[in-house]
Amino acid sequence: MNIALVGEAILKTPALPVETSHIVSESCQSFISSLMQTMLNAKGIGIAAPQVFDSRAIMIIASRPNERYPTAPVMDPLVLINPTITHYSEAQTKDWEGCLSVPSLRGKVKRSVWVDVQFQDREGTFQQRRFEDFVARIFQHEYDHLIGKTWLDHIESADDIVAESVLFKNGST
Repeated sequence: MNIALVGEAILKTPALPVETSHIVSESCQSFISSLMQTMLNAKGIGIAAPQVFDSRAIMIIASRPNERYPTAPVMDPLVLINPTITHYSEAQTKDWEGCLSVPSLRGKVKRSVWVDVQFQDREGTFQQRRFEDFVARIFQHEYDHLIGKTWLDHIESADDIVAESVLFKNGST
């Protein structure tokens, strides 16, 4: 699958809900598997359907250490369909984020420390979860793709944007 890059209209377009009956279809399951493989091939820790030119409200979060995020906690990949945020912390932290759709750049973005979410899993079952810290950041980042935003929409200052290679060279990941 090709990854949409910043400037593509799909990244500014809110995603559409997926009907429960479609979630379990062979075509949707195949898409989810391909989306997962695309994320893994790109060394991502999350991906949303709009990032591969698909307007469905489907995202995957999959925190794990890799060369882009060496200190990321380990979690099993989680497919979230039609996610919504039900509660979030007023407390926020600002930290570096990258994005497969914004290659070679990182931005320092303020996000809630935790979020409570509702979603449907890969089988269409409704779930509720609380994500905290780095995993909450991943969720909020991918959720942004479902509402037509990227981390660039959250930047407070040009000083909060840096080339990824510079960030790595300075050891600030």
